[in-house]
Amino acid sequence: MTDIALLRRTAHYIGGSWVDPAESHSPLVVTDASDGSTLGTVPDGSAADVDRAVDAARAAFPAWAALSPSERSGALLRVRDALAERAADASRIISLEVGTTARIADAVQVGLPLKTLAGFADAALHISEDQQLGNSTVAREPAGVVGAITPWNYPLHQLVGKAGGALAAGCTVVCKPAGVAPLSAFILADAIAAAGLPAGVFNLVSGSGSVVGTALARHPGIDVLSFTGSTAVGAEIAAAAATNITRVALELGGKSASVILDDVELERAVKTSVNNAFLNSGQTCSAWTRLVVPRAAQERVIEIAISVAEKLTVGHPLDPATRLGPLASAEQQSSVLDYIAKGEQEARLVFGGSSAPEGFAEGYYVRPTIFADVDNRSQIAQQEIFGPVLCIIPHDGDDDAIRIANDSAYGLAGGVWCADEGRALAAARAIRTGQVDINGGAFNPIAPFGGFKHSGIGREFGLLGVEEFTELKAIQR
Repeated sequence: MTDIALLRRTAHYIGGSWVDPAESHSPLVVTDASDGSTLGTVPDGSAADVDRAVDAARAAFPAWAALSPSERSGALLRVRDALAERAADASRIISLEVGTTARIADAVQVGLPLKTLAGFADAALHISEDQQLGNSTVAREPAGVVGAITPWNYPLHQLVGKAGGALAAGCTVVCKPAGVAPLSAFILADAIAAAGLPAGVFNLVSGSGSVVGTALARHPGIDVLSFTGSTAVGAEIAAAAATNITRVALELGGKSASVILDDVELERAVKTSVNNAFLNSGQTCSAWTRLVVPRAAQERVIEIAISVAEKLTVGHPLDPATRLGPLASAEQQSSVLDYIAKGEQEARLVFGGSSAPEGFAEGYYVRPTIFADVDNRSQIAQQEIFGPVLCIIPHDGDDDAIRIANDSAYGLAGGVWCADEGRALAAARAIRTGQVDINGGAFNPIAPFGGFKHSGIGREFGLLGVEEFTELKAIQR
């Protein structure tokens, strides 16, 4: 049972202390995705709270930036250890907020952020040293105060990706977590306090995007604004930040393709692709939601995909038997069901559909759904659905497969399956995305993560994610 104090948060974390909101508002309610009941509450912050947090971060910046890389590295390792002590609570809470199954929450929602923090601690020791270019010394320096606006689908991991990278670089941070799933951000603040980081280095203000998010984006005291979320909101955030010429880093939407070429063994390629598409009930920006397959093999692909989907037992996220939990909110459930209904008019439904799964009158559940004979120009192939929906799209050879993969406004991730290494690498290089996995290559938490086109600007994680929060200075002599 989770301590009620972890679910009923009444204060922001500003300047190294838990402080009451500047204005008296009703708290924001956090919903249990499994049944729609109230899970917890957090403060509904204001622009005044953002002002206080930015002031605290600006005051803390000079001393934090002046620390040696080894001192900042040690601090991040202390945060990792303190967060590890809170891992069970964080995992359970995220499962209920987001709908992630317990097994995936343990391994990905919490386990991955712990690995990422360790990666940032190491990266802090390897920030590029000064370079000599002719009569110029080129130095890399902390950018300043970072505003971090994080999403609800991987709430702790995305926050760690921003705050960890910024702190490793020598920056200070003001964070606004998503209102749908903010509670793990408060657990991270608990860990940072327990780790003894200096006051003001990390600050947390919860609240609505329209108020707190906008205030953070428009604040003249923010040097870098890092946002993860939808492409539409990312464009609004960038426009707001442009008022102060604030540098932005955006990790946005995706409609990634898993491309199967004609020489590969289908079983593993299809199984891995389907499970990737349905990870976290499809609430993953980098999910391979388009499965691009040889036309002659489509019917066999459908058979394998259905056999995989049939094993994705829908259920309560904390039930060990569950393989597919609910979506995070009623709004998300409604949006996904609308897309499925459109798909039933656009393509051939081969599994699932827009009807509710049996036995789940409450909560935000959606059946895993697969469409075949999908036209890549259709809405379900072009728009990010963010739910357990897979589009199978037939191709007519390597060039056609790559054309389909690239025929998208997005460019975040993807996969290539091919027995010939040279052919696979050529296809991977031709697909215009920020990440491509060949034959199921494992996710690498120290590799740069981000996208092309409408999938965003900049990169997160690892050394390159740390350097995203730095500025270059040329000193001539």
